[in-house]
Amino acid sequence: MNTIRTATTITTLGLVAAMMTGCASAAGSTPDAEEDVTEVRLGYFANVTHAPALVGLEEGLFEESLGHIDLSTSVFNAGPAAIEALTAGAIDATYIGPNPSINTFIQSGGESARIVAGAATGGAALVVRPDLDSPEDLAGTTLASPQLGNTQDVALRVYLAEEGYETDASGAGDVSITPTENAQTLTLFQQGEIDGAWLPEPWVSRLVVDEGAEVLVDEADLWPDGAFPTTVLLVRAQFLEQHPDVVEQLLEGHAAAVQWIADNPAEAPGVINAAIEGETGKPLSDAVIARALEHVTFSVDPHAEAFETLVANGLQAGTQKEGSIDGLFDLRILNGLLAESGAEQVSAAGLGEDSP
Repeated sequence: MNTIRTATTITTLGLVAAMMTGCASAAGSTPDAEEDVTEVRLGYFANVTHAPALVGLEEGLFEESLGHIDLSTSVFNAGPAAIEALTAGAIDATYIGPNPSINTFIQSGGESARIVAGAATGGAALVVRPDLDSPEDLAGTTLASPQLGNTQDVALRVYLAEEGYETDASGAGDVSITPTENAQTLTLFQQGEIDGAWLPEPWVSRLVVDEGAEVLVDEADLWPDGAFPTTVLLVRAQFLEQHPDVVEQLLEGHAAAVQWIADNPAEAPGVINAAIEGETGKPLSDAVIARALEHVTFSVDPHAEAFETLVANGLQAGTQKEGSIDGLFDLRILNGLLAESGAEQVSAAGLGEDSP
């Protein structure tokens, strides 16, 4: 039987019903704020950690919540590429990891984007050749990450530093880190060209189930209670300011997708897998999708309390600039929807707005 982990932030059908009927935006919308918008451009990855995006698209939940507004999508491999598109104005919102969200906020002086909701926690690990039994065995190895500066890349660099290894962005050091697209990482591991990788799901499970890799480090073991943010929903600040009603509609679809996953544990693996097949051309095996979903929790809570640690990690890894993340979160619209339904609201942990 498939096990899908969902947090209790959204637990009732009443919440989705309330969201679908709509409520007053908490970000000061104007009556005609959405009239100028005919399309929302959304980014996401074909990863299990982005399942709310996959389910929202497959089940028509975004289409339902956005009504007359069209939705166009762009698929990315890792966060920095999605940030480039967001910064260039090519997309309006994206599902993304926390570290690229932090980077764009700091680099823009707080002007670029806001996290408006969480999507997933967990679902990342360092997987290696079976003969690498301990951190001491990593000396001289070559490890992959999805992209320089993405959330898993930062986690890998910090972990190696804490184990006494030196690394750098060029791939030199005691352990060579090679930022590589996930699909190529799988191929390189099959060919013996790399020794392991720090990856999100389903790529962790693909290497474990299909290629015999071993989990050396489950990132959940490095965080209190095993909870660490993997995916959030990030919106361009200008788009949020100008069209809060549209962002509210997008959040309705997002929250409905999180709820759908919770309510349909038997059907969810097939729906998620169908979406992945649609983007990659190949479905995951039943064993891979089942294992992957066991390691991810879906919730609208972005776990803002973890972000100061993530900032420290990015600085330690040398992949981000120093700066403040005060104001990174704008959870007012989300909490307005949660309050309307009587569900528990989520906190910005003092790093932005959260009162509806």
